[in-house]
Amino acid sequence: MTSNFHHAQSAHCESGVTRNLLQNIGVTQITEPLVFGMGAGLFFIYIPLLKISGGPALAFRSVPGIIFKRTCHSLGIKIIRKKFSSKEKAKEELDKKLSEGMAIGCQVGVYYLPYFPKEYRFHFNAHNIVVFGKEDGKYLVSDPIMEYPTYMTEYELERVRFAKGALAPRGQIYHTLATAPITEERIKRAIIKGIKLNVFHMLKIPGAFAGVNGIAFLGKRIKNWRDKLGSEKAGLYLAQVVRMQEEIGTGGGGFRYMYGAFLQEAYNYFQHDELMKLSEEFTKAGDLWRTAAVQASGIYKGRLGTQEDYNIMGDYLAEISLIEKRAFTKLAAVNKQLK
Repeated sequence: MTSNFHHAQSAHCESGVTRNLLQNIGVTQITEPLVFGMGAGLFFIYIPLLKISGGPALAFRSVPGIIFKRTCHSLGIKIIRKKFSSKEKAKEELDKKLSEGMAIGCQVGVYYLPYFPKEYRFHFNAHNIVVFGKEDGKYLVSDPIMEYPTYMTEYELERVRFAKGALAPRGQIYHTLATAPITEERIKRAIIKGIKLNVFHMLKIPGAFAGVNGIAFLGKRIKNWRDKLGSEKAGLYLAQVVRMQEEIGTGGGGFRYMYGAFLQEAYNYFQHDELMKLSEEFTKAGDLWRTAAVQASGIYKGRLGTQEDYNIMGDYLAEISLIEKRAFTKLAAVNKQLK
């Protein structure tokens, strides 16, 4: 019970799964950066009154599943999504789809994935994998952040499909349906739509907590954490920032590099020179996100710890906010010229 599914490693789980599922139905011209950009993958929000695992509540990614949904809808590709209250029905449905030769996306929890190194396991329920077959009672699994496909037993897969806690996957499966050939014109429209939506998310959501405003706001708060929280708790807060930024979906530097790659690929469709220049701006922002992560790591690991160290960290985020505000403002103007 196997399909002709082709596994390819990716930078991010959802954009990688989406690309791999599209490739599986013959949409071979769509790359991971195009998926990420069409799906408006860049996002940021910081909610100071809410805590997650005792630390600050912030997100560098969109709601799980939304990149897949937006990309497919923009390309005119029909999708199916299902959640289950019954583990038995969830297994039955998955096995049925596999018997039909389909490759199926699954939302899973990370903590019990047997092939993940222990140091990378944490309670996060918005990871994405593809199940593409079953042999000798074991499921064939393509995790796009891994180099090679792997196997999971029925129990192992059930455990991660029904992980408990925030964003519980509830056995969710999703897949694409066979589609007519995707035209260049359809891709160009999807690129324009994705850019417009990402501009809105980063520049135009009201309030101080989301988009580029939220990044600057977090930077200001970090400067006060040492005095307000004490060195130990402030260090733990910064550890939470780094974990959400770099480990859960590579949402800091990694996402900026991918968005820069998306703009380079968009240039291939529109031949607008400003897209290449703006790609460099997002790469610059990505470099600064990585520098900020190193600074925060130095503080929570005890190598740094003065108030000046916290000020430097806050200033990095303020600079990132300005870079991204300028880049998205220019991109909004460019997007209106694309045809």
